[in-house]
Amino acid sequence: MKHVLLTASTFAVAASGAFAGGIDRSGQDLGLLFEKGRVVELSFGQIMPTVEGTDLAGQPTGNVAKDYTQIGLSYKYDVNDRLSFAINLDQPFGADVEYGATSPLLGGTIASATSTAVTGLLRYKFNENFSVHAGITADRASASITLKGLAYGPVSGYNVDLATDVAPGYVVGVAYERPDIALRLALTYNSEIKHKFDTLETINGVPIAAPSVTDVTLPQSINFDFQSGIAANTLIFGQVRYVDWSAFLVDPAGFVGATGSGLIDLQDTVTYTLGVGRKFNDTWSGVVSVQYEKEGNPLVSPLAPTNGRMGVSLAAIYTVGNMKITTGINYTKVGDAQPETAGVARASMEGNTSVGVGIKVAYTF
Repeated sequence: MKHVLLTASTFAVAASGAFAGGIDRSGQDLGLLFEKGRVVELSFGQIMPTVEGTDLAGQPTGNVAKDYTQIGLSYKYDVNDRLSFAINLDQPFGADVEYGATSPLLGGTIASATSTAVTGLLRYKFNENFSVHAGITADRASASITLKGLAYGPVSGYNVDLATDVAPGYVVGVAYERPDIALRLALTYNSEIKHKFDTLETINGVPIAAPSVTDVTLPQSINFDFQSGIAANTLIFGQVRYVDWSAFLVDPAGFVGATGSGLIDLQDTVTYTLGVGRKFNDTWSGVVSVQYEKEGNPLVSPLAPTNGRMGVSLAAIYTVGNMKITTGINYTKVGDAQPETAGVARASMEGNTSVGVGIKVAYTF
């Protein structure tokens, strides 16, 4: 049962990442590393958020959060009885925000960011109870931000392009297991990743500074994962994830020189997941889980206009031979927020939601 559930618990964590704090998307999950044997896994998800509100001029912002897809690919095998290797491709961070032209205060403000990471991992088992894991990550990222509207005053029309950069990071962790009761406790640290982006800044198409380099730190995080059998064919599982978003700053030289501040300022987050998995027979299993992230200061960056969340995920697993197919859906209630500039609320985003659907196929050989 433990190995049947791993696919579902991974989905339940990852599918709910639409509006985890900051620009978190994948949750940097490493569950496949604990599977037995040689496994290849492919996942696809579609996230469909609705984040809209009204600016202080009484005009609608439109739906500022765009649909996006999540793709993941992982491969894992056992070198011997103690040593395992895995390689994981995911999209850990991202943003796709655009305010509609109907809003005079923020209309035309756009943020687009992508991040793709490849992580190589080793896991060493001292015995059936204790193990350690570690690895190296290469992250490829780029971004473009445009500020527009009356809320930005003299810098309305500002644009910055952060060219593609690749930077390294690392992962370390430890786990304790009791196979007889399907118990696993795993603690994983994901290091910060320091990018150096070649930068071009303009206002209404006119350069405002010489090309420069902008240092941006993708935040460090800590994942605590757990699962345990609670009855025959039934497990409880969960995760606590902390992300140091206060370290994520975007401070292009020209913009800082003109305004004295950076483009974005986010709050640290702790995200909780708790779920139950049930094996109905040799073919079908099911999972239900809830996710929670506490609301913080309602004044938020217009480039990340949400504040906390509460969601529920449902997943079904179909097992046939060596293949497991997981399908699922997530519904999330997004916390109300007030996008601000210069410490003043410029809009109110209320009553918003997100729906995510996904499929994951794992093959053991």
